[in-house]
Amino acid sequence: MGKKENEMSAMEIDDPKLDGSDQILPRFSMNVLQLMKTSQAQHGLRRGDYARYRRYCSARLRRLYKFLHVVFYMAERAWSHAMEKRQLPDGPNARQRIYLIGRLRKAVKWATLFSSLCSVKTDSRTSLEAEAYASYMKGTMLFEQDQNWETALACFKNARAVYEELGKYGDLENQVLCRERVEELEPSVQYCLHKIGKANLQTSDLLQIGEMEGPALDLFKAKIEAAMEEARSQQAASLTEFNWLGYRFPVSNPKSRVSILKAQELEKDLQGPTAESLPAEKKLTIFDKLFTAYNDARNTIRSDLVSAGNAESVKDELNGLDKAVGAVLGQRTIERNQLLVKIAKSKLNRKRDDKNEKVTKPEELVRLYDLLLQNVADLSDLVSSGRDRKPEEIAFEEECERKNLAFRAERCFYLGKSYSLAGKRVEAYALFCRARSLAEDALNKFQNIGNKDEGTIQELKTLSRECRASSCIEHATGIMEEEKAPENLSKKISAISLNETATKAEKYLLDKLDVYESAVGDANTKMAPKIERFPPAFQSIPRNPIVLDLAYNCIEFPVLEERMKKGRGGFMSRFFRSG
Repeated sequence: MGKKENEMSAMEIDDPKLDGSDQILPRFSMNVLQLMKTSQAQHGLRRGDYARYRRYCSARLRRLYKFLHVVFYMAERAWSHAMEKRQLPDGPNARQRIYLIGRLRKAVKWATLFSSLCSVKTDSRTSLEAEAYASYMKGTMLFEQDQNWETALACFKNARAVYEELGKYGDLENQVLCRERVEELEPSVQYCLHKIGKANLQTSDLLQIGEMEGPALDLFKAKIEAAMEEARSQQAASLTEFNWLGYRFPVSNPKSRVSILKAQELEKDLQGPTAESLPAEKKLTIFDKLFTAYNDARNTIRSDLVSAGNAESVKDELNGLDKAVGAVLGQRTIERNQLLVKIAKSKLNRKRDDKNEKVTKPEELVRLYDLLLQNVADLSDLVSSGRDRKPEEIAFEEECERKNLAFRAERCFYLGKSYSLAGKRVEAYALFCRARSLAEDALNKFQNIGNKDEGTIQELKTLSRECRASSCIEHATGIMEEEKAPENLSKKISAISLNETATKAEKYLLDKLDVYESAVGDANTKMAPKIERFPPAFQSIPRNPIVLDLAYNCIEFPVLEERMKKGRGGFMSRFFRSG
């Protein structure tokens, strides 16, 4: 059987009514975009796992019998295999890139076949979706090849126009999918216009587009990252030294330069004029990238230390650079943890009904301040480890001491909050008083410096007021509870029962003397507390054994009269005997 006959027999499976007559064949309907989105989202691409999605496509192909689905999943499998190669840690090498382009060509081949079959076998809507799918695949291949940007632009525009039109009709779910697809294709269109000189995108615009999510944008993100790495490599040539607290450390390794430059660009995003408008989740993401960049720089520096050998001057410079980068990394870690504290405080008094978010407990803030205190201690040890210290280092160490005192005050305050929620009034009162004392000391130190930190000063003033208010509340609450204690105890004792009730207690008081629990029961428990069963239950006790002497009557005792002495009577005995 030839190839054409195989294709015809496979196509006949889609249409079981085909009998060779001249009847009008029915048109099939197939929601291509929904099928693609559902398959990708449910089998790995929600987390960017192209290997898993490729395995799913292979397994799906073994179970399919409809020809249109077979062709569609053949295209998807080839595309996901190419994207899997694109996600390699160091990027695809020359040989892997050739293989990647080959898989994209295979995807274009199957997508084109899918489009041509749908134009014959399906309705107009399915045919349009298949045409948009084929255009996207072709544009993706040209995008990866870095050539024919005009043709790639035409392909992406064609796909975008189809989805824009289809997004006006159908059910709500399909309209949402089409609009999302249009948003995913827009960055590729803009980048193609940029490459052919019809749009001037700035670096910030490219980064903003690269932050969008979606499988259609992963190839675009790889291109943006490669372009940014190339730009950083060119800029890194001017980065010859790293300045920190009055020291200048030379940076000779190009990899260290690129990593430090990337970290400094991310720091600008966190400290720039638009930093206040960034959401907290976005800032946390930037912090993660910044930590990765600085850690990469430190790894490169330490590799250079190993290969430095006995060159003491080089080793001293590398050790100083490693210390400086580590100190900056410690500062950014403190800033990130302070951001986490800010997020936790915003959720401290929030009700659970607000967007179903988890309410923050005081213990969580205590844990965060423990981390901050450890961060400050590590940073202070790093700075104070040198011998001949510059004034900048001494000022930096004093700043660490002030931060340490402020963090201790905050930690003590929220520790008092946790004791207050547990009903321990005396401990909470003492902790609030201690927190106020620490806050006042920290406030005095911050006010005495020349360059005053107004934000921290206001926070410490607020903390001092809250400590005073909380201590007064705890004092008053403790007095009220002490006044009501006899009355509450009397009520609880009056509820103690010695008799069995309808509600049986799990254990009686005398059964749990080794457990530290209240004798009058828990306030949230509806059952009455009980001391002991009355009347007490019968108990078996041991008694003395009964002894029956059964052998006494059967014993024959010997006659002992012969052994007895015969007595001799006197005068009086004879007189009485004779009488």
